[in-house]
Formats: sequence, C-alpha cells, structure tokens
Amino acid sequence: KAAYEQFLNQMGYTDAQLRAEVKTQLQIQKRLEQIRSGVKPTEEEVRFYYEVFKENYRTEPRVKARQIVVDDAKLAAELLATAKAGEDFAALAKQHSKVGAEQGGALGAAPGESEPKPVTKVVFPEKVAEAVFAKQGPGLVGPIEAGGRYYLVKVEEYLPPKVPPFEEVKEQVEKDAQEAKGNGALETYLEDLRKKAQVRFAENMPYVYKNPPVALVNGQEILLSQVLQPVFANQQTAALIQQGLGELAVQFFLPQTLESLIDRDLLVEAAKKSGKPFIGNKDEIAQAYLLYETRDLSATEEEARKFYAENPALFTVPASAEVVGVNFKSEAKAKAFREAALRGGDLQALAKAQEGTVTEYGAVNPNQLPAVLDRLVFKIKETFPKGPLGEVSEVVKLEDGTFAVLLVKNRQPEVLKPFAQVVEEAKQGVINKKRQAKAQTLIQELRKAAKVENRLSQVLAELTPKTEEKPQETKPQEAPAKP
Repeated sequence: KAAYEQFLNQMGYTDAQLRAEVKTQLQIQKRLEQIRSGVKPTEEEVRFYYEVFKENYRTEPRVKARQIVVDDAKLAAELLATAKAGEDFAALAKQHSKVGAEQGGALGAAPGESEPKPVTKVVFPEKVAEAVFAKQGPGLVGPIEAGGRYYLVKVEEYLPPKVPPFEEVKEQVEKDAQEAKGNGALETYLEDLRKKAQVRFAENMPYVYKNPPVALVNGQEILLSQVLQPVFANQQTAALIQQGLGELAVQFFLPQTLESLIDRDLLVEAAKKSGKPFIGNKDEIAQAYLLYETRDLSATEEEARKFYAENPALFTVPASAEVVGVNFKSEAKAKAFREAALRGGDLQALAKAQEGTVTEYGAVNPNQLPAVLDRLVFKIKETFPKGPLGEVSEVVKLEDGTFAVLLVKNRQPEVLKPFAQVVEEAKQGVINKKRQAKAQTLIQELRKAAKVENRLSQVLAELTPKTEEKPQETKPQEAPAKP
C-alpha cells in the first residue's frame, strides 16, 4: 500500500482520479477495437492483398537434415570418415550424438519420431548454418567447431525459398488483410472526429486554436496538424528540442514531412483511380500502390554479379572473436595477471588474486567493444601470445585510467561470401534498386500531372508571433568643446 501511495504522489493522482483515468483509457481502447473489428475484407480484397504483398509470405531456405554433435574433434573426424564410407548416419547419431541421439539426429522431428522435417538456419549455430546452407544441396558438412562442440551434418534435401500459393497461406493473408482494413476504418473514424471537434480554451486564456491547410493536392487539404503529428513523434525532434534547437527541428523536419505527405496523397489518389481493391490506411495504401506498380521486376545473373561487386559489404561476414576482459586499477597487477594467464589456470581465481574484475563480452564483431579494446582485437593484425586460456593481449591503459588484459578465443577473419552462395540475395538487391528507381519516376510523373500548392512557409510566417521593435534610444548630442 505504501508503494502504491508513493506511486500516486509521483504521478500527481488521487486513487479516484487514477481509477477514472484507467477506466477512460480502457473505454477508448475498446471503442478503437470495435472500429477495427467492425469491418471485414472481401474475398476479392484478400486475394488482391496477397498479390500485392506475396513477397511477405516467401519462405526462408530450409533443409531436411540429420546431425551428430560430439565434444571431441578426433571422434568427429572419425565419424565423418565412417559416414563417407557408407555407414548409416542415423545409426551413428544414435550411438554417438550428444543431441537428439534417440531420434537418429533428425532435425525438426517431434518426440518419438525419427524422420527429419524442414528446418531453417536458426536450429544451427551460426558457423554451422552458414556451411550447411552454402551447400544448397544434399551431402555431408563438417565437422565444424561451435561453442566447444563439433557438428557433423548430413543434408538430405535442400529446399530453396519460394512464394507459397495463396491457398497455403490463406489464413495468414486473411489476418493481415483484416488488420489493414481495420487500420483504414480507424483512420477514417479519427479524421471524422477531428473534423467535428470544437476546441475551446478556458476563459481568460490567451490561446487560439488554429489548424490551417499547409498544402492543397488536387484540391484536397493537408492540415498543419497532419504535418506536426509525425514531426513531434520523431525522436530526433525531441532530442533537438531538449538541446534548445526546436527551431532547427521545425525548419528541417516540417518541409520534409510535408513533401512526404504530398507524395502519399498523390499515391492514394492514384490507387483509387486504378479501380483495384486496395485496403489500409493512407500510408499502407500508398505503399501497396507502389509495390503493385513496380511488381514483376527481374534481375539477370550479369546484373547480380555487378551488384555483388559494387556492394561487397552486403555479402561480407564480419570478423568475430570470443572476448573476455579483465580490468585492474594497478598496471603492476595487470601485468602479474597476464603472466599467470599465459601459464593457465582458473580465470576467476587468477583475476581475484590480482584484484581484477572479469567482463564476459562473449562473441563480438567490430565496433561492439569499447573503442580501445575494439582496436586491440580487430584493428591490430597480429594475434596475441597463446596460452591455455586463449590468446592473451598486452596490458592496455583505458580512458578511465584503469588497465585491461583481454583473453581472445575463436578469432575469425572477415569473409566475403562467394557469389554462388549469395546469387539470389544479389538478384533481390538488383530488383530492390530497380523498384526504388521506378517508384521515384512514378511519383515524379504524378507530381507533374497534379496541381500542388505548398503554403507551409506562408502559414508559418502568419502564425509566428510578431515582435515589436523597440525604438532606439537617441543619445543626447554633446555640446561642442569650447575653444
């Protein structure tokens, strides 16, 4: 009860006021849900929604596979040789695997079953998944070390990504179309409420409510409030206001947001004129119209190769390493720990003996560690001396004046995936680039054919309070000096 009363005091509520507020919010949420659920998409709308957004239902690549997981590298190599010699993989998994032995290593199989089901990358450790799916066909993969264990995988079938037919995903499409149509109904409902609303301030308050149109798009108004709402919902705007740069936020984000709303309204108007059963709120309809008008684009292998060559970062596996940091207040203790760590022993005990603090960073990529440590692990090309605990770095001084020693394991260099492994991703990159260009051309054509009047600058000038210029004080003229 005391905590509840403290909470009420912090919020500035009485118990009755809080209960009334909660009740009001629940009533609002119930009414909004009634609006959303009060409309149902037609069969035609559902099927058209699928045609527009069918890429959203594309499956991930999957495999039917079995795996053997062991703790010993030598045993893993022996099992690979045995499997290559023709020994039954499922029998080997039952005998040796630390995971799923009772199912013959079958991935995706339910308890009591022994036949593998299609699985995605997430069932494997990252390194194992990369190797398994890079094969893009049946065969043996491994052994691959990951997390201290060794994985041997037999891929029985590779299932490439595909867009399933409508009937296979009909239930999900119906849910998505229902949500979109509900969003459209809610947007219309709220717009009607705002049109009917009358805003009054208490007597003797010096405020006036104004919501003038800041643009006309083929005669349709875009009101100031429609621009302000997304601008002030933007976290960057809030950050600028906190820094006392609210005027800069208005000058930058307001024109940008208004231009986006003009484009959106032009796309919505074009969608309506098309006669196609688009559903959703205005943003969703604009996006759907662009997707529909830029559908059926394709990419050749030559285009994909060029995209691959021009965008290597998109197809690069970043460098990685497993890192543990040990911090010390004294450089002498840090050096003593380093010497001990190179000989080996229990990490926690060695750190405690020199009053060190252990930080487990885990598996990291470049730019995920503090700057000094990141340079030490990823920018310096040479590896550190190795001991039983892994690579042991030199003692480094940190920005706060403390000293650190890093222990590094499983260091992996940056790797550019071969083109054959990412050809489909590269083709999709080409298609996305073509889609963006075609969408921009479409918007430019709509703007040329439309009558657009942007009044933002004029409206802001009219609403900006006028500051009266104070008359400059005239200094009394000094009398000329007497000769």
